Amino acid sequence: MARPEQCLVLEPQHELKFRGPFTDVVAANLKLTNPTDRNVCFKVKTTAPRRYCVRPNSGVIDAGTFTNVAVMLQPFDYDPAERSKHKFMVQSMMAPHDMTDIEAVWKAAKPEELMDSKLKCFFEMALENDKYEGDSPTPLPSPLQLEQSILLKSSSALEDGEVKKIMEECKRLQMEVHRLREENTQIREDDGLRKRKGTSSGGPYSSMATSGTQQGFRSLRILALCILFFVIGVIGGKLLL
Repeated sequence: MARPEQCLVLEPQHELKFRGPFTDVVAANLKLTNPTDRNVCFKVKTTAPRRYCVRPNSGVIDAGTFTNVAVMLQPFDYDPAERSKHKFMVQSMMAPHDMTDIEAVWKAAKPEELMDSKLKCFFEMALENDKYEGDSPTPLPSPLQLEQSILLKSSSALEDGEVKKIMEECKRLQMEVHRLREENTQIREDDGLRKRKGTSSGGPYSSMATSGTQQGFRSLRILALCILFFVIGVIGGKLLL
């Protein structure tokens, strides 16, 4: 006598896919849906029980409901040339109305009462360039972009007079930066002259000129950071008041 067709709806229906790398546990989900008006007993079996952990591997699905089965592949040495021969079978049967012991029901089940579905296992290795959009790194904003963003987001929380004062202070500091840039330009020109003279006379002016130039650049960077911290500190303090 032929067995009845599977009453459960399987998702996926024919194949369980496992995506590497396989140096850690890789899981696949199997959804079992019971569209009937009776409770259904189920079991999940595999041809390689030592390679997989299945939770739950058996149970009862109430009428009109579903259950998710997690199939976890244990770590192993993956060989792309080797095709997987592992298979899974979902076995099911209608639960008796007076069922009290599910194990006893399975032992007493007749072959013509059992339904089953088979699934193959498929292994694939993830490519290095396979990345979700959400995983792409977000570039960090520059100090100028950060300053502008803070001003735009916080201007609505400050009074017009306060915003004007901050902008005037920023303008004054920017003029100071411009003055320092001109001084650095002059320093570089003087350093170049000293280097040429030092080379012709053999004096120790080369190292001293380099030190003076580096000190000028360092002062410029420190002032630029002071501008950013001043703006952030003023606006942050106003928002906390």
